[in-house]
Amino acid sequence: MIHSFRADLHCHTTCSDGTSTPSEVIELACQVNLQGLSITDHDNIGAYETAMPLAQQKGLKIISGIEFSAVHQGCNVHILGYSFDLKAESIAAFCKLHRKRRINRFRMILELLSKQNIFLNEEDFPSDFFEESSFRTIGRPHIAYMMMKKGYIPSLQQAFSDYIGEGKPCYHPGQPHTVEETLDIIHQAKGFAVIAHPHLINNRTVFNQLMQMDFDGIEGYYAHFPLRANAPWIKIGTEKGWLITGGSDYHGTIKPYHHLGSSWVPEETFNILYHHFKQVQEDAIR
Repeated sequence: MIHSFRADLHCHTTCSDGTSTPSEVIELACQVNLQGLSITDHDNIGAYETAMPLAQQKGLKIISGIEFSAVHQGCNVHILGYSFDLKAESIAAFCKLHRKRRINRFRMILELLSKQNIFLNEEDFPSDFFEESSFRTIGRPHIAYMMMKKGYIPSLQQAFSDYIGEGKPCYHPGQPHTVEETLDIIHQAKGFAVIAHPHLINNRTVFNQLMQMDFDGIEGYYAHFPLRANAPWIKIGTEKGWLITGGSDYHGTIKPYHHLGSSWVPEETFNILYHHFKQVQEDAIR
C-alpha cells in the first residue's frame, strides 16, 4: 500500500551520533518518498543550518526538532522537542550546557575504560567535538566506534553490552538535567514537548509520574516496532488528548535496522506541527 503522505519525526545526523550528514539525510528522505521530516539530534540543532535550506530546495517540508536527554528518579528519559524557534536563546543556552555535560561525561567514561585496560585518548576523536562553537556533540556511540577501531571489541553492540551501557562498569551518567527543566526550556521556545520512545522506559513508577507532567505528546509510532507494540502508547496519547508522533530513530549505519521512514506520522498530525512551526517563525521576525 502506498501512502500519499509520510513524515518521519525522529532521525539523527553526524551532528550527534548518526553516520549520515544533514544533507545525506535530506537526500535519503526524498529517495524514500517522505514528504515531511524532523531532524532530532541529541542536545543539538546544528544540522538545521544545512538541512533547512536544502529541504526547502527539494520541496521537503521540515520542522525544527531535537532530542534532549534528562533523568527522573535515576531513570534516563529522552524528550523530543518540536516546532520551536530555532533561534530561541533558551534552546541555544541549553544546548551549550548539554555540550559541557557531554564532554565531561566523555572524559569520565574514558577514565573508567582505562581501568579496564581500554585506552582511548581525546586526541583520537575529531577536535570539533570539543569546540564551543561546533555544530557536533559527542556521545557514547563515538566511544564505541573508537573502541572497535582500535581492536578492543569486535562490534559496537559489545561496547554497550559489556562496558558503556547503563549499569555496565564504564557507564557514567554525567550531571543530568531534569525532565521538568527540559520541558520548561522547550515551552519557552514555543515548542511542543514529547516523550520519546516510551517503549524503552521500563520503570513503571517513573512512567506514571511522567504522565502527570506538562508534556504535549507521546511518540506512539517508533522505529520498526509492530502495531501491537505501539498500540499501548497510542491509546495513552489518545486518552490524554496529546499529539501522537512517530519516527524511525534513524542513525545510519550505527543502527542499520532503523530505516528512515520505517515509522512515520500522517499529514494531519504533521500539519499541526508544521503550521505551528511556521507561525513561530513568523512571530520571531516581527
